[in-house]
Amino acid sequence: MADDESISLNKRISASGYCSRREADKLIEQGRVAINGNIALPGARVLLTDKIYIDDELLKIAPPKTEDTFIIALYKPIHVTCTTDPSDRTNVIRFLNHPKRIFPIGRLDKDSEGLLFLTNNGDIVNKILRAGNQHEKEYIVTVDKKITPEFISKMSRGVRILGTTTLPCKVWQVSGKTFHIILTQGLNRQIRRMCEAFDYKVVSLKRTRIMHIKLGALASGKWRYLSDAEIKEMMRMIQDSKNEV
Repeated sequence: MADDESISLNKRISASGYCSRREADKLIEQGRVAINGNIALPGARVLLTDKIYIDDELLKIAPPKTEDTFIIALYKPIHVTCTTDPSDRTNVIRFLNHPKRIFPIGRLDKDSEGLLFLTNNGDIVNKILRAGNQHEKEYIVTVDKKITPEFISKMSRGVRILGTTTLPCKVWQVSGKTFHIILTQGLNRQIRRMCEAFDYKVVSLKRTRIMHIKLGALASGKWRYLSDAEIKEMMRMIQDSKNEV
């Protein structure tokens, strides 16, 4: 099959948000992908009406129209860099391998993981970044030694780093060495520097929420398109914010 209405199977899987084209190729080679009940072969093409199964589960395909603005929620793994620089082989654009030109919205340290937004609309990037300090970002952090009530109190009141004092924030302990923190600003490596100010070292850091969007059950390295309702609410929240320069 190779008519004008068909599309390569790996591209169709990637467009669904299930995984990248490279990962799709591996799944196909491993015989884990079927088209209408038949095991797919490398290089296969599909129609929009074809049903695709991965490990016997129907692939849900609901990508946006190509001419529309879209926003992607990605669970960024550690060691992936939030840059579009093609010379950096660990850059997030290379990792995602999306068929459209996309841009990350904000940053997440290379050694950190969790929720990251990307979009094909540069204007949205600018609007969200200008209003960035008006909106919450939530993280779960594990440090190298036992947390004390004094540490939680001092972190929440503001910490002197990078020549300034961080804004007051919400911090609460969830276990001996793990805490949640909600920030409304994004200084360079802010949480790590805040912890270092009290002689704590971050062992793991994961962003679990940006604004009203939660990481949820999204697995590391996977992504999904935000729904129309999610994007509409995001635009409303940005509109209500004061623009920052």
